[in-house]
Amino acid sequence: MSKADLSKQPAQVSAMFDDVSTHYDRTNNVLSVGNAFLWRVATTKAVEPEWGERILDLAAGTGTSSASLAKSGAQVVAADFSPGMIEVGKRQQAGNPRVEFVVADGMNLPFDDDEFDAVTISFGLRNIVEPRVALAELYRVTKPGGRIVICEFSTPPITPIRLGYSLYLQRVMPGLAKVASSNPAAYTYLAESIKDWPNQQTLSRWLRETGFTHVGYRNLTAGIVALHRGTKPEIAPAATAAASPETALPQSAAASATQ
Repeated sequence: MSKADLSKQPAQVSAMFDDVSTHYDRTNNVLSVGNAFLWRVATTKAVEPEWGERILDLAAGTGTSSASLAKSGAQVVAADFSPGMIEVGKRQQAGNPRVEFVVADGMNLPFDDDEFDAVTISFGLRNIVEPRVALAELYRVTKPGGRIVICEFSTPPITPIRLGYSLYLQRVMPGLAKVASSNPAAYTYLAESIKDWPNQQTLSRWLRETGFTHVGYRNLTAGIVALHRGTKPEIAPAATAAASPETALPQSAAASATQ
């Protein structure tokens, strides 16, 4: 069984996700204690997909998130670095003409400049060896005026919750992974990558430095997960000398349910 480490070598990461692809969605539901569905609903609402839009769902895995976005009538490209995930996704979404699967490297996307009305990535940015390179690629393929939404594990701001979550990652999750996953060793990497990932303010800063404006984030499930959002400006970044301050995102019923 494959297990990546925090060097996040692409071949290791791809092989690890190939190994877990068959039971990936089931394992996510178990390890998130049912919150995976709520996070997906919140992410879809934040993207605000509209009929006829072209949306990139990077690190789409088996395409569950892509199918949620496509319900709006948008055309969704489900891109992932793991061929195993893509194959499972193609089978699961075989009857969905609005979801197209593509094997893609997040640091070298095979798409044209300004191609997508919106781009999104859920629980995948921290698995990329150079996440800021991936952000630059997502910026490149987003149309001016288009939007980015990132759903990622983060740092709970309340100390007791942060300590309790750390205990869950170290003690509880490995046992659940043994029951639910085809490759429980991979979920040791999951815990390590979450603990190593920067906090909400740092990812917000990365988005602004990439060029996105109107950057903001909202904590879900008490900050275990954070939902980040930004916009690619209609004009060149050099003309927007004053960087947009971090803004609070509006609440939605689905998002409130996860807090």
